[in-house]
Amino acid sequence: MHIEANRLMTKHLGRAAWESASVLDVGSLDLNGSYRELVENRGWVYAGLDVRDGPNVDVVADEPYCYPFGDGAFDVVISGSTMEHVAAIWLWIPELVRLLRTGGLLVVVAPHTWKEHRHPADYWRILPQGMKHLFDATESLERCQFEKCISDTVGSGFRRI
Repeated sequence: MHIEANRLMTKHLGRAAWESASVLDVGSLDLNGSYRELVENRGWVYAGLDVRDGPNVDVVADEPYCYPFGDGAFDVVISGSTMEHVAAIWLWIPELVRLLRTGGLLVVVAPHTWKEHRHPADYWRILPQGMKHLFDATESLERCQFEKCISDTVGSGFRRI
């Protein structure tokens, strides 16, 4: 992951002032860096999930839109530099929200400009309005913030129901 993505994740995780939290990082396969240290330095418990096994993956999901956890299993769900590799993002965002407890925080960082990088496919570039539309479609997130920087867009929001 690049510096901007890490900065955006750090900033938006700062919206949650909890002393302890359980965090699921969706798309955690470490090809270019990980959010593990960022999460663990806050004293939070980190779990990495991906659809492929490899470095920084604690749980391998058999299905790309149905993860092996119960509803509300996590305080925080994060994903960085993964959304562009998810074919059906309109199915994926609701699954991330499902995993959040009431009041839990979702943070998604995705490129809006970046070169094509197949891992194994590269489908999307996301602008703030697109991220807002996906978040709004869940009808489950509130106090959402969306931001566009040099090459990335970030969306964050808290689960209300």
